[in-house]
Amino acid sequence: MAVPITTVSESKNLRGLNLIAAHSHIRGLGVDPVTLEPKPTSEGLVGQETARKAAAVILRMVREGKIAGRAVLIAGPPSTGKTAIAMGMAQSLGQDVPFTTLASSEIFSLEMSKTEALEQAFRKSIGVRITEESEVIEGEVVEIQIDRSVTGVSDSLGNKQGKLTIKTTDMETIYDMGTKMIDAMTKEKVIAGDIISIDKASGKISKLGRSYTRSRDYDAMGADTKFVQCPDGELQQRREIEHVVSLHEIDVINSRTQGFLALFSGDTGEIRPEVREQINTKIAEWKEEGKATIVPGVLFIDEVHMLDIECFSFINRALEDELAPIVIMASNRGHAQIRGTDYRSPHGLPLDFLDRVVIVSTRPYKAEEIQQILSIRAAEEEVDVSPDALALLTKIGQEAGLRYASNLIMTSFLLAQKRKEKEIWIKDVERSFQLFYDPARSVKFVSEYEKRFIGEEGGVTLSVTNGTDAMDIA
Repeated sequence: MAVPITTVSESKNLRGLNLIAAHSHIRGLGVDPVTLEPKPTSEGLVGQETARKAAAVILRMVREGKIAGRAVLIAGPPSTGKTAIAMGMAQSLGQDVPFTTLASSEIFSLEMSKTEALEQAFRKSIGVRITEESEVIEGEVVEIQIDRSVTGVSDSLGNKQGKLTIKTTDMETIYDMGTKMIDAMTKEKVIAGDIISIDKASGKISKLGRSYTRSRDYDAMGADTKFVQCPDGELQQRREIEHVVSLHEIDVINSRTQGFLALFSGDTGEIRPEVREQINTKIAEWKEEGKATIVPGVLFIDEVHMLDIECFSFINRALEDELAPIVIMASNRGHAQIRGTDYRSPHGLPLDFLDRVVIVSTRPYKAEEIQQILSIRAAEEEVDVSPDALALLTKIGQEAGLRYASNLIMTSFLLAQKRKEKEIWIKDVERSFQLFYDPARSVKFVSEYEKRFIGEEGGVTLSVTNGTDAMDIA
């Protein structure tokens, strides 16, 4: 690579859609930060104390950087909170530690090889904390002068010129401004009396607040105006700036001609191994020089039994690499066939791979725990449920599954709104139960009308009548 390795220092603050998802009520693992003892109900999680404590121990090791290249399997029946525990870990890690979620079926639908998709997921889960020194000019704006022609417009090339007078308590300096600086000043609405900071490398201007010396001015100032002291010392100062980027982001930036814009194009494609080797070498140099530290993150693979033998072989090798995250997997299978082979094994994982993972098990919820979870879900969806309706939903959750009972909350609320009520009553839940089938009743329905459904060979019996005599066409 001819050009030096670059990273993105700008923070990417993306606003979500604020939709209510299946696990949007999860706020963390709900454990004591010191003893790691799980609370019965906390941060959206209920029950599963053993699994949550095990996850908290792993989480602490991840934060301290003492664990990487390890694999954890969360195994349990459906609707026992496996994904919820993983989401709780993601919420507890914070923004600096990368957390990547991958559904096993995703790697078979991407326009790249399976190993490349897994490699990118691994490198998304490894962060690099880079420390850079930057020169900034920080002080109070004394005066801004923008040169204008007699006609009031700029020259033929659209260039603007001006002068900026800025000071600290110890010194005052006049800087010449060009078009970009003047436009940036105009955009930030900088006026005399503002305390500003200018990054010399990028030219970015940040308005820190208003000087205390201008607090008595009779200007039209908003109620949120922030007053700060005028800086002292030198105008130009060196600051250390820390930012965390993933290895995958560095890969993309240095493998595309458009640089960091490739992050937004979405079409990353396959990245050449030579690029990754040079980046790994450079990061190792930065680590030796103290410019960067590795932040091992978490890669969560849901429904891991959907992977095939080639993917498991790749993960086995990737876990032994120096730059490897902690891999957390979830599976609800018992003895299942390993995809790509004729063998069966526990949880659908090869035995040599199963031998290296730490297994955390989840158990079915009790009736009280199901009731608490349904109450939390109702509060998250901003729905009021009467005690009788909640008891019925709890019974349905025990017999038909927690996910089915959770889905009935919103459908029952829509029926209640039809009656112009703001609370779910027991008859709303009963009506929803009649309208929407659970898996057990669906199986019974299929068995009853088996002959009317299209079979595996594409055939269907058309002579079956709906409980009446056949039509006489003689």
